[in-house]
Amino acid sequence: MSVHTLRIDGRDLAVPEGTTLLQAAREAGIAIPTLCHLEGLSPVAACRLCLVEIEGTDKLLPACITPAGEGMVVHTATPRLQDIRRTVVELLFTEGNHVCAICVANGHCELQDLAVTTGMDHSRLPYRFPDRHVDLSHPSFGLDHNRCVLCTRCVRVCDEVEGAHVWDVGWRGEHCRIIAGLEEPWGSVDACTDCGKCVQVCPTGALFHKGDTTAEKHGEPARLQALVHARRHQEWDP
Repeated sequence: MSVHTLRIDGRDLAVPEGTTLLQAAREAGIAIPTLCHLEGLSPVAACRLCLVEIEGTDKLLPACITPAGEGMVVHTATPRLQDIRRTVVELLFTEGNHVCAICVANGHCELQDLAVTTGMDHSRLPYRFPDRHVDLSHPSFGLDHNRCVLCTRCVRVCDEVEGAHVWDVGWRGEHCRIIAGLEEPWGSVDACTDCGKCVQVCPTGALFHKGDTTAEKHGEPARLQALVHARRHQEWDP
């Protein structure tokens, strides 16, 4: 297997061919923020929080899908990148209805953590307050579109791990949202196996267990990673 040598934030690294910049950075202990990325699921570069600068090009590239190349010089935390990441987080807050004080994921929310990481203590952009509904048709779980950030983790885990293909992305632009089945109430989709994996991977309080109240949503990333690993190796029988 060939090896590529590169430099990330002043550190010289050697990684196997096919390694992404995100993987290389994390293996070296260099933190790059992400929201849509989850180890074991296919990368989609949807959130754009992992953008990095590579010397020799003015184009910013998402670290989660950019392969490490020989001789690359990568910067992950320049002032330009930090400002972009804060702006992205502000956009996610202002285009939804994220009221942390009454959210089931308060204190356990990746978007909330990113706000702290990027230094967002207020928004420089106006809030849109969209009119979005909550789907409580499922007997065990709920979907609050007000808190959804369109990371598509639920879509990918349902497709790639559970194999149920319940979730998809519907519509476009400001009307874009996660849909169940063919735009049906979640509880009406017969393909749903009630496994709850989509709830576990949701980074916010958009997908939740019924009965959870403020700050009571807790993910189980270690258990989920074990399921993903077993599925990848055809060891887990659903």
